[in-house]
Amino acid sequence: MELSKKPTFDVFLLPDPYRIVIDMPELNWQADDATARKKGVVENYRFGLYKHNTSRVVLDVKGPVRILNTVLLPPTSGKPYRFYIDIQKTDAAGFMAEVEKRRKKKNTTEVVVLTPPKLPKPVQQKYTIVIDAGHGGIDPGAIGKSGVYEKKLTLEVAKKLYRILNKNPIYTPIMTRSSDNFLSLRERVNVGREAGADLFISIHADSISRSDFRGATVYTLSETASDDEAAEIARRENKSDLIAGVDLEEQDDTVQGILVDLAQRETMNFSVKFAKTLIPEITKSGLKTSGRSHRFAGFRVLKAPDVPSVLVELGYLSNRQDEKILKSSKGQTRLATSIANAIDAYFKAQNP
Repeated sequence: MELSKKPTFDVFLLPDPYRIVIDMPELNWQADDATARKKGVVENYRFGLYKHNTSRVVLDVKGPVRILNTVLLPPTSGKPYRFYIDIQKTDAAGFMAEVEKRRKKKNTTEVVVLTPPKLPKPVQQKYTIVIDAGHGGIDPGAIGKSGVYEKKLTLEVAKKLYRILNKNPIYTPIMTRSSDNFLSLRERVNVGREAGADLFISIHADSISRSDFRGATVYTLSETASDDEAAEIARRENKSDLIAGVDLEEQDDTVQGILVDLAQRETMNFSVKFAKTLIPEITKSGLKTSGRSHRFAGFRVLKAPDVPSVLVELGYLSNRQDEKILKSSKGQTRLATSIANAIDAYFKAQNP
């Protein structure tokens, strides 16, 4: 990597699958981020904003490796600062030994990311709505036929929904992210829980192998997927942390180990009620819904036990018609308006 200024950096390894992670201060990338790269033991790499003031590079490697050197060369012979690492194949035991060594060093020097503060509900507001724009930063999400990133489209729809709700005094809308930054699945869930949200809406736009599939789908949580497609989409969405180089060993089990108890069952029932309210509103707006417009699967981002939550797939970026709608400001506004209308109908039904 060539850099205009001298950076600080942190390099560590992650298993399952094997990855190398490089953290640096927030960078202005001058590189093509849409091309896969494969060279030697490196299968692919990606880069982007990981969190505020931190940019990240994640390298996927074929097997266990060890880091021989991390070097920062000073400017010389007309070249700027240059950062490089030397890596070499090793065995699984050697890899895990270096993982632990670097993890201990990292834990003594890094500040733990704080969860969002608990936000008090203003007296004049009745309902807190958390709007979660899927993916972001180093995690682009799905890539459309034209090369557009899911993370960009979900943020644009989320902002439009926020503006609609913010005009209504009975709502306090909160966005999990308002810019191109990464949040782990646990952080997204925590935003809803810490805010005492009455509703959590995660916005996505997936891509599948069949280009003829199109239309919006609303997902709610279940330990058992409604069908193979729902299970596959959930598996992909649940990999966001892995894609961004999150050390899953450091995650607590708040999300991963929640039991579906009676309290969560009640929450899931409210989630289903909102899903069934949202689907007709999308149809009314003239937008297409998929064949099975309400499905369910084990999405980690929906696992807050005390916040009704849905994941809305706005359409398929693998379908040119859906992609065209999702890229247009008019289409985004129609989708945001249909979600806002469903929110109105949902709370009106609860408190007529």
